[in-house]
Amino acid sequence: MRALLCSSGRELSIPASTQVSENIKQEKDAGASTTNALVRRHLRIGWWGLLLFLAFGIALEAMHGFKFGLYLDVSNEMRRLMWTLAHAHGTLFSLAQIAFAATLHILRDQRSWQLTASRFLIAGTILVPGGFFLGGVYLYGGDPGMGVFLVPLGALFFFIGVFLTAKGTK
Repeated sequence: MRALLCSSGRELSIPASTQVSENIKQEKDAGASTTNALVRRHLRIGWWGLLLFLAFGIALEAMHGFKFGLYLDVSNEMRRLMWTLAHAHGTLFSLAQIAFAATLHILRDQRSWQLTASRFLIAGTILVPGGFFLGGVYLYGGDPGMGVFLVPLGALFFFIGVFLTAKGTK
């Protein structure tokens, strides 16, 4: 039993079970707000990423249409490939961020894997397209630049995030 003083000065006793259920409700509310914050974060990353990579795709199409040598010359074939891969992966991974937000919203409860999966998915979404883009900025005799080494790490992170999400939806 827990005793509380009411406004008249009398002591009121509250059964311990009520106190426990209040604590559980507070914990659930805190978990729900954490989940809502994750949902909002992934919606923001997904939609802004989609806008960014849509704009990047339009820029690539413009460089193609206006025959920019920086993009179309035979010596820049690797740059064209790297930047096309950055655009494609960035767009896909942005859509995956939105799908992750929808998954969290549907599940509606805080689970231990969610924050870990969130961090891995965000890291992968930054590293894979970023690595492809940086790999196309500086070319070394037809080979991509050093930024391309970020791609395998980002792909591993994204894979782990997707695995944790798939495993957590059981």
